[in-house]
Amino acid sequence: MTGMWTRLAALILFCVGLAAPALAHTPDISTGKIAPQANRVYVVDVGFLATDLERMFQETMAERSDVDLSPPGVLEAEIGKFVAKRVAMRDESGRACVGKVEKSGEDPTNQDSALVVMRFDCEGTTGKVFYDATRLLQAQGPKGKHLVTLTGAENAGETMLYPTDPALDLSRPMETTGQLMWKFFKAGVEHIVTGYDHLCFLFALILWAHRIMPVVKIVTAFTVSHSITLSLAALNIFTLPSALTEALIAASIIFVAAENFWSKDVDSRWRNTFLFGFIHGFGFASALTEMGVAQGAVVPALAAFNIGVEAGQIAIVMVVLPILLYIDRHTDGKRHDKLVYGVSLLIGLAGVYWLWDRLPAVLEMVKAMRG
Repeated sequence: MTGMWTRLAALILFCVGLAAPALAHTPDISTGKIAPQANRVYVVDVGFLATDLERMFQETMAERSDVDLSPPGVLEAEIGKFVAKRVAMRDESGRACVGKVEKSGEDPTNQDSALVVMRFDCEGTTGKVFYDATRLLQAQGPKGKHLVTLTGAENAGETMLYPTDPALDLSRPMETTGQLMWKFFKAGVEHIVTGYDHLCFLFALILWAHRIMPVVKIVTAFTVSHSITLSLAALNIFTLPSALTEALIAASIIFVAAENFWSKDVDSRWRNTFLFGFIHGFGFASALTEMGVAQGAVVPALAAFNIGVEAGQIAIVMVVLPILLYIDRHTDGKRHDKLVYGVSLLIGLAGVYWLWDRLPAVLEMVKAMRG
């Protein structure tokens, strides 16, 4: 029995995401779009999800309490300096290109992202040119990813860099479609496994499940609906503002957790799951679109990312459902109300916390729309 309660405690702690309750969506993804110019000059657009940049920037600015960020333009200038210290270009001998920040601020193509445009003059260097984002990836954390897109060159293409990767030789071939698809697949798995809000939503849905078939229907309904909106958003056909999506995801968690108190009908729960899946699909899309996938690679990247999400989702369900059935076997074959109510309450409280945390961004969005 001790082992049973240990597993139950682990389930509860995991599903409410106590380790990072406010950071349900922090994919730690940045992008570097490199455009070669004449005379060994390179223009590099470094992009971030705004929440990722805010987290990294706050950690840095905590050491510089003397800087007043309130005057116009100061914040943007400091963000530019932050990136300029962590992104560089050099030749094989280590001679650095002369870098300059040309623009820093909100990404004009995505209100949820920040963009820093840098210009590197490598005329004083010789031989191969290397793009070094190592320090930027270190600032992003151990799970940081930096998607590099090289344009206007014979070897134009994309590659994904990780914290342990060396500086990128811009003369070498970029990654093949198959290699990129594998990385997007892994990114999809990581997104669902570390997406505490998506996991809480799924956990709440299956807490009353005693058989596999209702769970299959729930997972299938969720897969179909979120695949639709994920595809629509990734292909720039239709999307929702990130702030609204995140708030609606939190609201969906509250609903399914509360539903466990008045209904044990798991067989028909796939219907609500199907509707809420549309909302969660936009949430999945935010992680994919932040990678800045080149237009020609959107379809394979989308497919690989979505398959990764599904693989991670199925793996999690296959872990959680046996734990619930194992507990049933040690409690006279009956799912105890206290177990479901207790876990549902914790999940519901996590949803309330996330909704409260995300509402200010929605109010800011509404205020901006009103002018």
